[in-house]
Amino acid sequence: MTTQAKIHDDAALTIEQVEAQVQDRQARHQLRARTSAVIYPIMTVIGTLAAWEIVARAFAIPTFLLPAPSAIVASLVEHTGLLLKHGWVTTVEIVLGYLLSIVVGVPLALAIFMSPAFSRSVLPLLVSSQAMPKVAVAPLLLVWFGFGLLPKVLIAFLIAFFPIVISMAVGLASIEPEKIYLARSMGLGAAATFFKIRLPSALPSIFGGLKISITLAVVGAVVGEFVGGDAGLGYLLMVANGNIDTPLLFAGIIALTVQGVVFYVLVELAERLAIPRQTAANAAVLGLA
Repeated sequence: MTTQAKIHDDAALTIEQVEAQVQDRQARHQLRARTSAVIYPIMTVIGTLAAWEIVARAFAIPTFLLPAPSAIVASLVEHTGLLLKHGWVTTVEIVLGYLLSIVVGVPLALAIFMSPAFSRSVLPLLVSSQAMPKVAVAPLLLVWFGFGLLPKVLIAFLIAFFPIVISMAVGLASIEPEKIYLARSMGLGAAATFFKIRLPSALPSIFGGLKISITLAVVGAVVGEFVGGDAGLGYLLMVANGNIDTPLLFAGIIALTVQGVVFYVLVELAERLAIPRQTAANAAVLGLA
């Protein structure tokens, strides 16, 4: 078909047909993007594991130094019950620490946003507190609260709450002034402006802090178990390290990684439900939709 004939055929198309073709191209592009977003990471992981297995076997690397992936999978299967038992303990610590960070962080962010005097008094202290290593605070919490669940939850909270406070305070303060002027011109009060305009505009920033916080809560729970735990995946890692059981050590790390990814995905699903348009736009920018 010549170029002139192709142009003539395109000109003969109706508006509806052109729109249908555009939508079809967009649908194919989105399908390719979603497929590649799944296939590329899977192929990368498979290739890395295959190379790892070949190198470990070819050079006869001792298992206590670097076990082959097959040995790690065997350890995962062998210690499934143990991993689930200790994983449940860590899950409880993560969830409680994360919820406590939300319960404390949200009101604190609101106070920082609404009261300049409170912000000037408290915010520098919060920022300074983040320079203090939480590992150094953990022994003190153990002295005060013992070796039970509470110190692990508090350590997870101390590590996780700061991103929630900062992201929410910044999100509430970063709204365009024109939107506030428009709300006032429409006769909206302070409360209505906050809940109908300011809070929805801040949700992307708030959920960004929530997603960071859930990953930090995992770190906090493990830190607490390292310092003074008698159960949990962090404690299991210490036991495996003491026994030089490197396959179990890798199995525990994998379990913690899966745990963190699951919690992150749950928060991301909540974000999709709360602000579907924003998450769709972010996915389009990243090439995932």
